[in-house]
Amino acid sequence: MATHIPAGYKWWTGGKSPYNLSYGKLMMWIFLMSDTFTFAALLISYGTIRVSSNYWPDPNYVFNTFPFMGDANLPLAFVSLMTFILIMSSVTMVLAVHEGHKMNRRGVEKWLLWTILGGLMFLGCQAWEWTHLITHVHPVLIDGQIKEIGATISQNHFGPAVPGLMHEGHQVHLPGPVGFGNFFFGITGFHGFHVTTGVLLNVLMYFWVRNGRFDRLGHYEMVEKAGLYWHFVDLVWVFVFLCFYLI
Repeated sequence: MATHIPAGYKWWTGGKSPYNLSYGKLMMWIFLMSDTFTFAALLISYGTIRVSSNYWPDPNYVFNTFPFMGDANLPLAFVSLMTFILIMSSVTMVLAVHEGHKMNRRGVEKWLLWTILGGLMFLGCQAWEWTHLITHVHPVLIDGQIKEIGATISQNHFGPAVPGLMHEGHQVHLPGPVGFGNFFFGITGFHGFHVTTGVLLNVLMYFWVRNGRFDRLGHYEMVEKAGLYWHFVDLVWVFVFLCFYLI
């Protein structure tokens, strides 16, 4: 015999349900899970191409420059600064959410501004890194001729050195693997797009906070959802940093 279950029936009777979260927060978690699969697929593809290649550029050589330091050999120093900036912006986002739980509008405004500043600084650093890689040319031996090229998605100068061959005082290299440029610019660009989206989202949150929108609603859950996205962006960068810069 069929049993009628009234609307609003409480299935959970063991106290506070562990699944007691809002629809919006649940949808954010589902979106982040789907985005995780996208980044995972990209990084797995990168790893597959890298381990199957006979030669791959050394990150200590590729990423050894620092703004306004000329040709100083500082391996991974600049990208370490970028990583520090992004991680600290995640800390300020935690503080913004914490102030939201206390319904402290001024506190939320302050820490959101710091988070936005951190995101903009990271994007500025990434723009400098891309510009340097693309415009800083090196001599490369291509089809028997020496050409000066930068790093793009279609070519790069990070191949093996040609023994004994110099050009205007610089060591001549062979072309590097095309996959390096494809994956580096593709994955870091895709992550940069996410950071840009996160900054714009936090800017929107900031203006809504200033207008008192969340005080009228009685909660700052929207700031918390923006925080989930921002923490995800930071976490993804840790894996990008590991795959491209450390290994």
